[in-house]
Order: sequence, then structure tokens, then C-alpha cells
Amino acid sequence: MIPGVGRGVVVAASPTTGKFAPAAFWPEGSRAAAHLAEAAERALAERRGIVLKREAGTDASVRDRERYDVAYPIQANGRVHGVVALDIAPRPQAELEGVLRQLQWGAGWLEVLVHRLGAAQLDPGSVEASKQRLQTVLELVTSSLGHERFYGAATTFVTTLATRLGCDRVSVGFLKRGRMHPRAVSHTANFAKQTNLIRAIGAAMDEALDQRATVVYPEPPGAEARVTGAHADLARQSNAGAICTVLFAEGARVVGALTLERGADRPFDRATVEFCEALAAVAGPVLEVQRRDDRWLIEKAVQVGLRHLGHLIGPRHTALKLTVAGLTALGLFLALAEGDYRVSARSVMEPSTRIAAVAPFSGYLKDAPVRAGDAVREGQVLAVLDDRELRLERARWQGQLEQLSRQRDQARAKGDAAALQIASAQADQARAQLALTDDHLSRTHVVAPFDGVVVTGDLSQSLGAPIERGQTLFEVAPLAGYRTVLEVDERDIADIAVGQRGQLLLTAWPSDALPFTVTKITPVSTARDGRNSFRVEARLDRAPQRLRPGMEGVGKIVSGRHLLVWIWTRQAADWLRLKLWAWLP
Repeated sequence: MIPGVGRGVVVAASPTTGKFAPAAFWPEGSRAAAHLAEAAERALAERRGIVLKREAGTDASVRDRERYDVAYPIQANGRVHGVVALDIAPRPQAELEGVLRQLQWGAGWLEVLVHRLGAAQLDPGSVEASKQRLQTVLELVTSSLGHERFYGAATTFVTTLATRLGCDRVSVGFLKRGRMHPRAVSHTANFAKQTNLIRAIGAAMDEALDQRATVVYPEPPGAEARVTGAHADLARQSNAGAICTVLFAEGARVVGALTLERGADRPFDRATVEFCEALAAVAGPVLEVQRRDDRWLIEKAVQVGLRHLGHLIGPRHTALKLTVAGLTALGLFLALAEGDYRVSARSVMEPSTRIAAVAPFSGYLKDAPVRAGDAVREGQVLAVLDDRELRLERARWQGQLEQLSRQRDQARAKGDAAALQIASAQADQARAQLALTDDHLSRTHVVAPFDGVVVTGDLSQSLGAPIERGQTLFEVAPLAGYRTVLEVDERDIADIAVGQRGQLLLTAWPSDALPFTVTKITPVSTARDGRNSFRVEARLDRAPQRLRPGMEGVGKIVSGRHLLVWIWTRQAADWLRLKLWAWLP
């Protein structure tokens, strides 16, 4: 019944010495390996099923493969009488648990055998009879395990039992809401139409349940008195002369019952009743497990919920109660607690104004004492242009102006009006050129327009290089008057409004939060890293002296108060809403 078994051993206690020793091997003629002995010893010591994973063994049959050693103890009357150990092939955890469950069921007949041997006091004839009965129990249990669905397994079981015991009818029922409900009847594929008979069978089972004992009708001589009214009614309806109802339990809880009916000429004797009780003790839990596994998923969920609810409101199970109380408190907190909904965005500091220092004329760079990042004072020299050509140009125009002045004076002395007019015009032109050259000479020093910091420009490596007129040499920003620029994602821009407050943490000072106020929202998106963002400008409430343009950080804008659960799930809900909108027709 268990696939992939390499070998097995049954270890039993000696009836004389009480010591444990191998009693049977599989395959026959083999011997137990040391690893099976280890698993058996652990199962004996811990008195529970054991699963041990073992890597490649030394046996030729299991070489280069991992194996599992499974052992289950045989217990009866509170004592451990032996252990069954198997060497099996690897399989999933759920199937390993199924192997343990099969060993538990299979060991049931051995446990019953221990009971029988004790009752018979090792009488050879009684032992032989017990062996035959136990063989029958095993065959009946095996017949129910060959079906995947519960109804087929239960019907096969009761039909086989009816055949073996010569019964006219055998029914199996299970407890539901305090009453027994027949679920399978021997030799009957569909018994739902036999309403009165099924009700009578259920009443007989309830009668045994109320007394928590086996009920036999008619009562055998010398037996303990039982109430048999429902059994008598069933006998009249079914024309059965003898009826026996046996309860079966799972642990300490009664879960079902077996009702056997046969003719009056074959009443249920004590041996048959004991056999039925032993059979119910072994087969009943097996059928109960199959019944639970064959239910609808919703029914299983409801049953599990009701069981946990009973644990929750009943005694004990303190850990479960504390867990549920904690989850309930968390749920109430999420449902009622509110917080500030804040929109996060990447931020960068920009100066409110920026002045460009440009070259006043074309020339060559002579000196550049400052560069980007330097703080400057108003009037401080930023760059110096070479003035040698300008001075030569000034000397040339100065000499030409003096020459033209003499020519004008000579023309005036001669009274030559035309020559006077020409000389005067040329002198004015030379004078203008001289003034332009003087202006250029006065602007060879490029100075800072105000106190501030140089934000762009580094000409320290370009001394002597040609400079074009109007070329930007430096950009100077004031030390005060900064604005914060936030790149707000398009999914959050609808929550932003002018006048909202927020806080900014800069990378340079993550422990100092700077408050700000939103002043402008630019309705133009910018693509960055595969996402669209909008430029939002804000004004700092205070600007520390250490603040510099270009510093980056993370800003958070307070957009209002909402439930915490809404804040934490908003993005996921919006994403799901968009996906559904895109997928739905």
C-alpha cells in the first residue's frame, strides 16, 4: 500500500524479558539496517511517529539516492509494545504525513492483537481465532482505502462487512449537529428514497450515542441493560431479528456509528460484538478522515472557522486569544486612526535670482581668481582681461586725434571751410573711438554685482585663452533668497495645491527638516527615469547660512488628513483601478 519501500522491520517487546528485538523483516530473509534501528529507537523513546531524512546510503539498492526512515510505535493500554520502521523513497512533505497516517492505521490491527493476546492469556486456540479476526479487520480497512471518494469507500466497506458477517444490512453514520446521519448502506447505491428506514437507522444510532455504549437487540443474556426502543422500532420496520450498533471515536470524541442487521436466527454473540467494536476502533477514524477530506472547500472552511471560534471563546488557547486580540486592535486602529497624507518628491535647491558675468569685449583672459563655489563680495574681481592691445589702441587714437586737431586749426587759419569741416568730423570720430577704448579699459576687470556665491564658471585652467564679447564667464547667485523645486510624480500632482505646507530634508543635513510653502505649480511635465513629473516650486520659511544652490533632498507636501489604511493602500488601489479599467471591455 505504501510505494517506494526499500525494506521494513517490526520490533516487538519480548513477553518474558520485555526487551525489544526485531520480530519480522521485509523483504523476507533480509535484515534491518542500522539507520532503521536508529529510527525505531527514536520512535520508542519519543512514543510518536518519526520521519528522518537520510542522504545516500551504503546499501547497493539505495546508493546515490536520498531516503527517508519512517517509524511509528505500537501502543496499547498506555504501553509501547513495539515499533514499525520503513525505509522509503523521497516524496513531498504531504505524502510523508500520509505515510505516517497509513502506518498508524496499519498498526491498528497489531494494537488490537495485543489486546486480544492479553484477554486470551496467550491461549493457542484464542490466539488463532484472534489472528483470523484481525486478518478480517485488516482486509476490511484495506477495502475502504482503495477509493479516492468517501462515498465509494464507505459503501465498499459496509458491503464487504455485511458479506463477511452474513448481515442483511450494514449502515455507517456520522455525527453532525448532535445527531447521527447515515451516510452509506450496504448493497445500496442510492438510499435517499428509503426515508422511513433511514430515519429509523439514524434513531438507533442516536440511541447508542445517548448511552455512549454499544447497543445489541435483543439483549444477550447476562449483558448490561440498555435502552433498545429505537432498535426495536428498526427491527419491526426492516424485519430484522438482530441489530447491533457500535460507536467509533476519533480520540475522545465520538464521530460515528455502525449499525448491523441480520436475521433472528443469528443473534450477535459476545465475540461478534467485540469484533465489531475492534473493527470500528480501527476503521472508524479512517472513514472519518476520508469523509472530512471529501467535503466541499467552503464546508471545510466553515468547519475550520467554527473550530477556531470554539477555541477562541472557550477555555485554554491563550496564544490564539492574544493573537486575535492583537489583530483586532490593529484592525480597529487602521479603521479609525487618521494621519497626514504626504506626497514625497525629489527636491533640489535653486537661487531665486542668478546674474551672469559676461565678457564686455573680445580679448584674452589675463586672470581668474575665483571659480564656482566661491563666496564673493560686491565689487570683488572675478576675472581680468588683457589690456595691452587696448592701451596701444588708445595711444593710436590719441595721436590721431592730436593730428586731426592741428589740421582743423590750420584749416581755420586759412579760412578753408571745407577742409575745416572735414578735419572737425575726423577729429570727432577719433575722439569717439578714444572714448570707446577708454570704456573698454575701464571694464577689463569683471566684478561681482552683489554679495553672493559663484554657481557656475571655472576659468583657472583657461588663462590666456581668447574671450568673445558677450561670453558668459560666471554666474553669481545671492546668499539669501532660495526656492525649492520639487519633481512631483504625475499620479500625485492632483493632490498638490498652491499654499500647501511641507518639509524638506536635504542629503547634506538629513536631521534638519526645513519647512516650506508651495508657491507655484508648473503645468508642464518632464520625463525622467521612465516616469512623468511636474515642477512644483516652494518657498523656504528659513534659509540657513550653510545652504547652497544645487543641494538635493526629499520633500514631503502635506495634502490633508486621511485614514491610515487609505494612505498605505492608495497607490495599490489606484494601480488596480487602472489595470481593471484597461482590461475590462
